[in-house]
Amino acid sequence: MSVQDVITTGTRTDRVVVEGDELVFDVRGTGAPIILLPGTPGDASAYGLIAEPLAADHTVITYDPRGFGRSTGNAPRQYEIGQQARDVLAVLRAAGVDRALVFGNSAGALVGLELAKHHPEVVEGLVAHEPPVIRVLPDGDDFRAAIADVYRTAWAEGAKPAFFDFLVLTQLPFNEGKPFSRAEVDVLRPNLGALPGLDFADFYVKDQMLPLTNYAPALAAIEANGVKVVAGAGELSIDLPFGRTSRRIADELGVPFVTFPGHHGSHTDPATADAWLAALRDALAAL
Repeated sequence: MSVQDVITTGTRTDRVVVEGDELVFDVRGTGAPIILLPGTPGDASAYGLIAEPLAADHTVITYDPRGFGRSTGNAPRQYEIGQQARDVLAVLRAAGVDRALVFGNSAGALVGLELAKHHPEVVEGLVAHEPPVIRVLPDGDDFRAAIADVYRTAWAEGAKPAFFDFLVLTQLPFNEGKPFSRAEVDVLRPNLGALPGLDFADFYVKDQMLPLTNYAPALAAIEANGVKVVAGAGELSIDLPFGRTSRRIADELGVPFVTFPGHHGSHTDPATADAWLAALRDALAAL
């Protein structure tokens, strides 16, 4: 059966108040618990193609991070990675789960690494898919300098031009599943400020981008904590920055590396969802 053919049934939606915000989460299925951590600006809907079929043999927990989807984001809105990990911990407890498998994509993978460092008792195993931890790369300092330029652009020219500069730098697939080239963005640049949508860009480039890309995962501590880890990346991302971070984590920890179909966000693509889910199951089996 295709994941697109599965009808969502029996999903329980609940809420938990954490450090001043109300987080909304969903629980479905039975079996070994797994929580799916979305990248930014994603929420529980990012796993809309994956959660239900995975619930055939897992208790699947999805949630909306603070400030996204159905969860609140009260002022002053900030992004702090330790808080993000505490949010996951609170969601698990509110869902009645003491210990779970953890899958995280992009920023969610980074939060998973933070959870494995500070709250290893709740992590049955972690699959980290393309976390933006550029500090693990040999050329990480160059990337951080370029991202500092993006941050300056956000205040000088606006969030949307800065966000497109970030996309060019990181080669994320926002261009109909393909990365933007510098030439393409230069053509678009005069009108980027008026581009509709991308409402999250201001918060991302001014508040999230630096905490995420400056984060240094405590790999030695995660290993000492005994947390089982599998790293993964899309087949189209392996030589791109966040695919390289996953490979580096796998090499430094000496853990399995799993190749997923597609790119950084292919779990949201109906064309690759079935194969992507199969790769996730392979990654979970490798823990």
